[in-house]
Amino acid sequence: MKNKTNKILCGLMLAPYTLCAAAQTDNRPNVIYVFPDQLRNCALNFWSQEGFRDNVNFKADPTHTPHIDRFARESVVLTSAQSNFPLSSPHRGSLLTGMYPNRSGVSLNCNSDRPNSYIRESTTCIGDVFSSNGYDCAYIGKLHTDRPERNDPDRPGQYVQDANPVWDAFTPVERRHGFNYWYSYGTFDQHKNPHYWDNKGVKHEPHEWSPIHEAKVAAAYIRNQANVRDTKKPFFMMVAMNPPHSPYRSMDDCMPEDYALYANKPIDSLLIRPNANLHMDKVKSAAYYFASVSGVDRAFGMILDALKEAGLDKNTIVIFSSDHGETMCSQNTDDPKNSPYTEAMNIPFIVRYPGHLTPRVDPLLMSSPDIMPTVLGLAGLGKDIPSTVQGRDYSDLLSHENLKAKRPDAALYIQNVNGEKDAAGKTIDYFPSARGIKTAQYTLAIFIDKKYRVKQTLFFDDQNDPYQQHNLDVNAHKAVYKKLFKRMTQLLKEVDDPWYSKGIVKKLKNK
Repeated sequence: MKNKTNKILCGLMLAPYTLCAAAQTDNRPNVIYVFPDQLRNCALNFWSQEGFRDNVNFKADPTHTPHIDRFARESVVLTSAQSNFPLSSPHRGSLLTGMYPNRSGVSLNCNSDRPNSYIRESTTCIGDVFSSNGYDCAYIGKLHTDRPERNDPDRPGQYVQDANPVWDAFTPVERRHGFNYWYSYGTFDQHKNPHYWDNKGVKHEPHEWSPIHEAKVAAAYIRNQANVRDTKKPFFMMVAMNPPHSPYRSMDDCMPEDYALYANKPIDSLLIRPNANLHMDKVKSAAYYFASVSGVDRAFGMILDALKEAGLDKNTIVIFSSDHGETMCSQNTDDPKNSPYTEAMNIPFIVRYPGHLTPRVDPLLMSSPDIMPTVLGLAGLGKDIPSTVQGRDYSDLLSHENLKAKRPDAALYIQNVNGEKDAAGKTIDYFPSARGIKTAQYTLAIFIDKKYRVKQTLFFDDQNDPYQQHNLDVNAHKAVYKKLFKRMTQLLKEVDDPWYSKGIVKKLKNK
């Protein structure tokens, strides 16, 4: 079953170019959701440009992102979208289910040592809703919300990786949640040697930089080469690119034309955030990271071009976002994510819907679980949002800029770590190691040990200290701290988070 050439993509890339897409008879909007991994919001250059820079209190990274910059000028652009649990699997669990990690099933990053962290077959996901409403649904790229099992199509009874633990995964048909076109994998970090499993479980190894390859597959799907979709139906397509996710260490990780944009620039001209430590070993990665950002921009441009060439751009909702951000030497940490720092939590969220959304910049404090219901609402499927969804539908606010609409005043920060293990050493539970809250002005995060003692508190005035360089003293700002703690407790109660249901906030409040 294995296919090691880059010449055949289920017959897709070699099929004659036809504009069957123009025959769509269902006039409901198509939806494309593109989300590269680990792309921080400030890494998009349009934030340095007129019409955008006055809406934020940070400087944009000096990146080259012309396609996204142009797209932003045609879109509603959020300044304050948040990845509540800024880690790949938990964010994706919320994105696909509209639930927080305690309900989505994805409480930790998915690997074979954490067999309980994955989206269950019985869960209604965004693809299920679109599919049940007559959409053709495609998933292309990285999934990372399924548990690795011994189900390698080429090696029955074996994992798809010979590793311990196994991170990559093959997702069987019964766990694809409404996506009838499948070209995906679990997680695999060889950017120039990616692999994918198609609808029939055939493995493809194209030996091409993964975002460009995925953009070609997405473009072929849009053009309906090889008749891969029902052109009478609208389509919902998710394109999950891995870069600029690590590794970002060498030319094995990015394309030379993108690296050339940054290769000869001094490090202090690349890492311009005042909280960046220019003496860390990781500074060597900056040019490769930004090169990957520019490569993703090129790939996104290919998808937009294909949409326009097929005559579908006017009736397609296109969204560009990310899983979480990247600290890249800020805050003196090597951990690129999984923290309450702005560089990790603040993600792009840019949505274009010609004739329906008026381009503008908006400070909506959107959370990960809000994305699913909002996308469904934009597509006219608000009535079909599952009752299990914990996020909120903000499509009316995006569509009408309704000044009277109720806006979220805060977003939760969540961090979990491994909990109890079984006799085989597998993690069967998680420990809620930190919770916090982010408002328009403040960030507060409280970290605890397994005896529920406070290990660390991070407390920033983001309005007056946008690069979070001054950790506020709780005692000196007690009134603000108490107000934030109270609001955090209310939100934790609303989503039935273990910090509330297990009485952790009560214990901390009384200490």
